Amino acid sequence: MKALCSFIIALLCGVGSLSAAQQWKDTIVVARDGTGDYRTLTEAMEGIRAFMDYKVTVLVKKGVYKEKVILPSWLENVDFIGENVENTIITYDDHANINKMGTFRTYTLKVEGSSITFKNLTIENNAARLGQAVALHTEGDRLVFINCRFLGNQDTIYTGAKGTRLCFLNCYIEGTTDFIFGPSTALFHNCTIHSKANSYITAASTPKDIEVGYVFKNCKLTAAPDVDKVYLGRPWRPYAATVFINCEMGKHICPAGWDNWRNPENEKTARYAEYGNTGEGAETAVRVKWAKLLTEKEVAKYNEVDYLFAICTTWYFNK
Repeated sequence: MKALCSFIIALLCGVGSLSAAQQWKDTIVVARDGTGDYRTLTEAMEGIRAFMDYKVTVLVKKGVYKEKVILPSWLENVDFIGENVENTIITYDDHANINKMGTFRTYTLKVEGSSITFKNLTIENNAARLGQAVALHTEGDRLVFINCRFLGNQDTIYTGAKGTRLCFLNCYIEGTTDFIFGPSTALFHNCTIHSKANSYITAASTPKDIEVGYVFKNCKLTAAPDVDKVYLGRPWRPYAATVFINCEMGKHICPAGWDNWRNPENEKTARYAEYGNTGEGAETAVRVKWAKLLTEKEVAKYNEVDYLFAICTTWYFNK
């Protein structure tokens, strides 16, 4: 897995043409106190060339950036690196019940561009618990999040486009209900997944023709002190695919493990599986019968880059 993560990061961080970079800055500094090139992330978008053939690094200084940020589809090949994960915070407070906004417009950060890396950033939706409130909304492909925090309640992370591939490495993700949801293929490796209420962690909507949905490897599942009944997932759409491999599960994970979202028909199609998990919440003796326990042969596929990602679209890997 270390090789996999290194490869993905290297792929996204390759250096291109220097001649093009001479016309645009290849390092941009964003600082709330005015000491950088821009004071907000939204302003910084104007300093990045569309569809670049060289790498741009956006250094985000410590501070609280209260803004609703869209990284447009023409943005590619960019690294956003925070000075410090605890103190470099992008935040907003929209929720679904503000002027009938609905879930999908509540994001704090919406990523439409592809081949983008985020590191050492906190992305937060700090709305009160009054409805769905998305912190991160992704639509781009080949997105990597390293040592980031995602703070919110219901619907914290929306992986919003089918056939796109995401990688979360050493991240902290918290929420209440369905706080990781959507149709994308996403690997969560060495992440802490923290439940703030008795509810559901995932709500995948994986398309029928895509085999891999959410994959949690070597993650730690924790909860607030009063939380004692959390499900690993429920299917937002019938063919939801979610796998937990070698994860540490706290006692807040309920024995059944999975929920059918009040529809027994989902039990025939949802693709839920586990392997090698530990902790008080990992006991599989009374898991729902329609969830699968992977064999050693089956779990081995999840170490292969081509299996995890390449089947989704045309993101091919040179070996």
